[in-house]
Amino acid sequence: MLTESQKIDALINISIELSRIKDLDILMEHILTGARFFVNADAGSIYIREGNRLVFNYTQNATLQNRLPPGSKLIYSTFSIPIDKNSIAGFVAAEGRALNIPDAWRMDPTLPYCFNKKFDEASGYRTRSMLTIPLKTQQGETIGVLQIINSQDGEKKIRAFSKADERMMLHFASMATVALERAQLMRSLILRTIRMAEMRDPKETGSHVNRVAGIATEIYEKWAKQKGIPQQEIDTNRDILRMAAMLHDAGKVSISDNILKKAGKLSDEEYEVMKSHTLEGARIFADQRSEFDGAAFAVSLSHHERWDGRGYPGHVDVLTGRPLEGKTGPGGRSLGKKGEEIPLFGRIVAIADVFDALSSKRSYKEAWDESQALRIMEEESGKQFDPELIQVFFSCLDSIRQTQQRYSDD
Repeated sequence: MLTESQKIDALINISIELSRIKDLDILMEHILTGARFFVNADAGSIYIREGNRLVFNYTQNATLQNRLPPGSKLIYSTFSIPIDKNSIAGFVAAEGRALNIPDAWRMDPTLPYCFNKKFDEASGYRTRSMLTIPLKTQQGETIGVLQIINSQDGEKKIRAFSKADERMMLHFASMATVALERAQLMRSLILRTIRMAEMRDPKETGSHVNRVAGIATEIYEKWAKQKGIPQQEIDTNRDILRMAAMLHDAGKVSISDNILKKAGKLSDEEYEVMKSHTLEGARIFADQRSEFDGAAFAVSLSHHERWDGRGYPGHVDVLTGRPLEGKTGPGGRSLGKKGEEIPLFGRIVAIADVFDALSSKRSYKEAWDESQALRIMEEESGKQFDPELIQVFFSCLDSIRQTQQRYSDD
């Protein structure tokens, strides 16, 4: 157990850490990890407000996680609840004040809110102590709810949350809310950029880019852990990759509607123009002032390269589009990058983008059955895709399916 002094030092450190994270999904994971750390809690969840409802966005549960095989992730479904006084989280959001419940199974039946026991009954988990806190902005608006479950003492016995825990978590929630507001703004700016592309290309939707980004992040994290990369470096790269992957097709804003919205097959000339979206996207991020700019540049430029060297745009000068000296093939065309010449993030996003395209409904096709899509991904291992990363892709299918469900087109 931490002393009060240690908790204050940890609070300062995690405040600095949260200020560095830009992606909303990655941030929620860190907020929940930090909250559980302060009060030694076994589990917790975050709800984000959307209109008059709370969307269950992220959860952690150490007990259930420990029941899984090593390297596996806890799979959960997203859902929403109304902001009203019938549920604990809904009550906290509606009233704007915290609830500290010693035992969720033994609550006063005359209270307006109640605890839903269905999850506990289905999972075999037992929720006891609960601390549920509104995430309130400086203007007093509640943008979400943080719920921490089953605080433990030094012997890992469940205990009620103390008044000191409550005060600490209220401070933490204030810091977390500032970070969430900033990350929501960043996500909003990215999605607005995507909407500009969507006006031009109906395939480029917010759901699609969120799925591609989520799948890419899952692949990277699994690959990085297998390589023994330090967790801090993994966390930093996940944050950068997720945002860069969302903007992988930003260059399509420069492509003519006659090509983007053409229902039939593109002519050879039209296809050459379409391929230029990789260069146009890279040019957006050519003035690199941050690690994110560098990642977005690499992803935009290289997500259509192929492991076997038959992709595009290949070895070119990004600003001019001309092949680099000594890197031309038949007809003076630039040679495609191959193998590990292709940046890691580009190789990862290529897998995520193609799988989501195969699995999604388009104006010109129905969504493929998962087995069909997976067969294509396997067949293209060593040809279109990095074979090592394809193995990683198949090893985290459960998490990938969860991402698809979370950001469905429905």
